Amino acid sequence: MQNGLAGLRERSGWLRDSGVTVTYRDIKTDILGKITRGDWKPGSLIPGELELAETYGSARATVNRAMRELADEGIIERKRKSGSRVRLTPLRQARFDIPVIRREIEEQGRTYRYALVRSEVVAAPDWLRARLALEQGARVRHLVCLHFADSTPWQHEDRWINLTLLPQAEAADFSTSGPTEWLMSQIPFSAVEISIAATAADAALAQHLDCAPGDPLLMTERSTRWNDQTVTYVRLVHRPGHRMTTRY
Repeated sequence: MQNGLAGLRERSGWLRDSGVTVTYRDIKTDILGKITRGDWKPGSLIPGELELAETYGSARATVNRAMRELADEGIIERKRKSGSRVRLTPLRQARFDIPVIRREIEEQGRTYRYALVRSEVVAAPDWLRARLALEQGARVRHLVCLHFADSTPWQHEDRWINLTLLPQAEAADFSTSGPTEWLMSQIPFSAVEISIAATAADAALAQHLDCAPGDPLLMTERSTRWNDQTVTYVRLVHRPGHRMTTRY
């Protein structure tokens, strides 16, 4: 956290020296930037209001307003005695819980297994750029993974991660564990778009999910966003007979 504070002081010092008044919006934007860049990771403790006021050269009331708005938007969590932390999952996520496939399988008393089928860093194809509003030449990490319950194929995962927003994903090791839990530990999210549809198994899916070509499958497409930018897009396909249950 000390390195983070040093960075804050360096960026905000010019405001104090120039006599410019620091507004609560300036503070809110700077804190959001630190969370987005991963300087302050989900679950990390945020400096106290007095310390932030000194860092920004502002009144404590100004810091308090910025922190209140961040808490109201579900970005941080404030507690009287333990301080403020970056939420592990933003408040808006409570309406839809990002499922962790390992937990789903283990809660059924079955053994979870994982296999990485493909991993590559590429320029985003045109269809993905259009879908995620990425710039020409934007680089993405493309992963194809298989998740098993005992020895039975459970889910086929085809995922794309935006390296412009999350550059550390380029070097992340997904050889022994899938990207979902890693992503949740790296960056919060503020919006999710989900589409659920039926699809038919093509030859590749049939091979991976141990079913026949043409078998009906349940497909979920999910785009996860943070601060108006797409973090990741994933297409999840389940073997025949899978049932999805959502609670509100």
